[in-house]
Amino acid sequence: MDPAPISVPLSRAVDLSAGRAPAPREWALFARRLARRRTALFGLVVVMIVVVAALGASWIAGYDPTEQDITNRLRAPGSQDAAGRAHLFGTDHLGRDILARMIFGARPALMVGFAAVAISGVLGMMVGLLSGYFGGWIDDVFMRLADVQLAFPFILLAIAVIGVLGPSLPVIIVVIGVSSWVVYARVVRGAVLSLREREFVQAAHALGSRDGRVLLRHILPNAFTPWLVVATLDMARVIVIESALSFLGLGVQPPTPTWGGMLADGRVYISTAWWLATFPGLAILVTVLGINLFGDGLRDTLDPRLKL
Repeated sequence: MDPAPISVPLSRAVDLSAGRAPAPREWALFARRLARRRTALFGLVVVMIVVVAALGASWIAGYDPTEQDITNRLRAPGSQDAAGRAHLFGTDHLGRDILARMIFGARPALMVGFAAVAISGVLGMMVGLLSGYFGGWIDDVFMRLADVQLAFPFILLAIAVIGVLGPSLPVIIVVIGVSSWVVYARVVRGAVLSLREREFVQAAHALGSRDGRVLLRHILPNAFTPWLVVATLDMARVIVIESALSFLGLGVQPPTPTWGGMLADGRVYISTAWWLATFPGLAILVTVLGINLFGDGLRDTLDPRLKL
């Protein structure tokens, strides 16, 4: 008589833990490693300050950013108007408070940043997963589309689309989001090409898992880390693009305050009222610097080669 087969638990026979979500202890370890990087924490604090200012602009600003008072135009930083109200960053050529406009200007910058990154990130993630996992003609089609996208100048695409549909916040978000998916697709595709040959993926196939389950359960969680790093760093690029479009008059239109629009207004008075362009320029600089510092720290923290 043949010996009875030995029953081995699935969890011991095949380790599929690489596709599961991080445990709370792993998140705590990640938080401790990130906390040791002071530049990353500084960047995170800067980003959180900008986010809080944007969310609470109505309570923090103290002034209506669109209220005009010609009698108080071009007041220097720290001066007071006729009513005795202080203007910490001065007023512009229409008597509007610069600080209030900077605080409210964080809203369109962050809205475009988060929304455009979400659109391009999800689109690039889907393309990268399908292209890297299935390969063949699917990979060829997607990669040729990526080459075409990279060959087409973004500014021409933005001018063409905005010229037809008109400058507005939704149009800007869609234009930036749809034109920025290539970098996500290539990063995710590279990760998937490596992951699909790993033992836990091969084991999942051997157990009869469908392609969709393998992609969502085992490959996607492992490809999420490089995607997250790219998305964090890309946020800074999108904010700069939004400011550039507003500076050129292709962004969010007045009277809504934007940092790029404030720069465009202030360039005329750069020799007589330096604060009009200096403070919104500093807002862009500090915000982008904070995002980049946090993104660099996040990349170093998530890099497996540094987990020693």
